[in-house]
Amino acid sequence: MRELELQYKKILSDYVKDQTERTLYIGQNFTRQLIRKNVPPEDVVCMHKNAMQTIFPDAPGELYAAYDFLIEVMVHYGMAHREHQSLLQKQVELQIEMNIATNIQKTLLKTVVPSLKEIDIGMLSIPVRNMNGDYVHFFEDRKDYVSVAVTDVVGKGVPAALCMSMVKYGLETLEYAYKNPSYVLEAINRVIEKGVDDSMFVSMFYGRYDIKNSVFSYASAGHEPTLHYISKENAFHELEAKGLLLGILPEVKYSHYEITLEEGDMVIMMTDGVTEFRTNEELNSREVITSLIAKQKHLSAQQLCIFLHKEIERLQDFKLTDDFTVVIIKK
Repeated sequence: MRELELQYKKILSDYVKDQTERTLYIGQNFTRQLIRKNVPPEDVVCMHKNAMQTIFPDAPGELYAAYDFLIEVMVHYGMAHREHQSLLQKQVELQIEMNIATNIQKTLLKTVVPSLKEIDIGMLSIPVRNMNGDYVHFFEDRKDYVSVAVTDVVGKGVPAALCMSMVKYGLETLEYAYKNPSYVLEAINRVIEKGVDDSMFVSMFYGRYDIKNSVFSYASAGHEPTLHYISKENAFHELEAKGLLLGILPEVKYSHYEITLEEGDMVIMMTDGVTEFRTNEELNSREVITSLIAKQKHLSAQQLCIFLHKEIERLQDFKLTDDFTVVIIKK
């Protein structure tokens, strides 16, 4: 430290004498040594004060009192600055870990949208943050049935993602697309109730389409009501299906419902990120959604999903506050 003080006094003295760009440049480069030696700001001010006392021994005492004040200020500034830098470093590390977790989640929860000639299926799921609290999973079985689970975890971030992984595990143990929707929900409920924290709850809509008979059967566990568009009536109806959220009680029974799909009919499954217009409470979200779909019902199921997202995002001033997930089955 003594050597640094002598160097600084020489640099300062030279600058005071001639005040050239060269001596200023030398002073600027001197800061690299201070950084390498990890010299805190308050010690730099103290170094400057000592050098000034040597160069200007006759300077008034009030000047050096001002330096003492600055040293005290720099002590607290230095502590706050180091804490801030530490927090920034931790934030960077957390962001790296979050990016890795997000990529793992995308890989683990990846699902393939079935491509069938009998029905047109579209799906769009966009998280509001890095980790998605919504999940869609499709099943196919011998081209006789296709099933879909639309899930929403009550919660965000990593805990929701971990819970979602358990949901997928439970679904994959039931890798049979022909299973009764009520049976699937009852089985998944037991898995979640045993393995998920009491503060985490899951809503799920499970639908099964019988390709040969054009019958869509479904059950719901506290999920957002699904819409059914009947082409011959040119009207939308809600598929009301009451059921307790998954993970609350170990033994819950879920009701099973059926509808028949005819040419041009659609089933629109959503999470509450689609229907809750938080930035404009005056709008009736259901009426907005049905109006948008009715105007563009000629589009493919995937195009409709994309169109719906763009329009709802625009209506909410591009400030969606929840994960956006929609699945459309079009006969």
